[in-house]
Amino acid sequence: MAASANIRVGTASWSEPEFVKAGWYPAGLAAGKRLPFYALHFDMVELNSSFYALPAARLCAKWVDETPDGFLFDVKCHRLLSRHATKAEALPQDLRNDLEETDRGNVILTPALEEEVAGRFLEGLEPLERMGKLGALLLQMTPGFAPRFSDLTALEPLLRRLRGTGKPPRRVVLELRHHDWLDDHQREQTTSFLRDLGVTLASVDGPPADGKHFTIMPSVDEVTDSRLAYLRLHGRDAKAYLTGKTVAERFDYNYNDRELDEIVGRAKRLAGQADEVHVVFNNNSRDYAPKAAERLRRKLGQEARAHRTPKQSELL
Repeated sequence: MAASANIRVGTASWSEPEFVKAGWYPAGLAAGKRLPFYALHFDMVELNSSFYALPAARLCAKWVDETPDGFLFDVKCHRLLSRHATKAEALPQDLRNDLEETDRGNVILTPALEEEVAGRFLEGLEPLERMGKLGALLLQMTPGFAPRFSDLTALEPLLRRLRGTGKPPRRVVLELRHHDWLDDHQREQTTSFLRDLGVTLASVDGPPADGKHFTIMPSVDEVTDSRLAYLRLHGRDAKAYLTGKTVAERFDYNYNDRELDEIVGRAKRLAGQADEVHVVFNNNSRDYAPKAAERLRRKLGQEARAHRTPKQSELL
């Protein structure tokens, strides 16, 4: 029990349509009631919508009110900040003028634009931060961000901006998605860079890293910020991961008990090195993620916050 006391478990998003279709949420539960229901079962969630659009403070304030004390939101950074191809439509209207674009119509990220987008991103999260419900910021890089073409130092201004100057600074997690960052040659340089900055390296669970595809990451559990370790679970089906066209297809994987026991071991080992561990199920096909997260909590000796079916009045 003591080893799991600082481990939080949740899913990557609470609003996945797959969860609804599979029946994890009670039939008839209104969309606006899903977060409160989710918070009956888990004490953290990874916010995914912020990857596609900058978060709005009014929505964050609403989510604060809908969740109990102690609940945390880990927030995925906007796609432009993590170097994904981004159309101007993904940015606020007033930022779309005078943007530099590639021949394919994607926004070119300049230092000035990065600073502006990062500032607005953080402004939107102010209600979460003020009320103590901002868990961490997740910068999930594009697979195209690779040692052959990029340098980690290019991320330093952004990572410092995200951490901020508060005491303590915000917790920031970097998920790299090109395996060369963690190969035998590069691994020490990567982890040293993050350790010096006080940024968490995201550990992953995915398909076996057999070197056949650069997006399949090795399972490296290096604690680079003693405040937080972060473990994201993508499922272990290599074919689905590499060929799936939708989120549900890419992460169509149901963890079995033996595999969850392995995750328990990893989480507990990380918990021995970090103040807190966040375990996030990203296998968002059907209801695999929330059910696996519930099973993992039971294996850790953790109980849901409450066990009850919403009253009929709560479904409206």
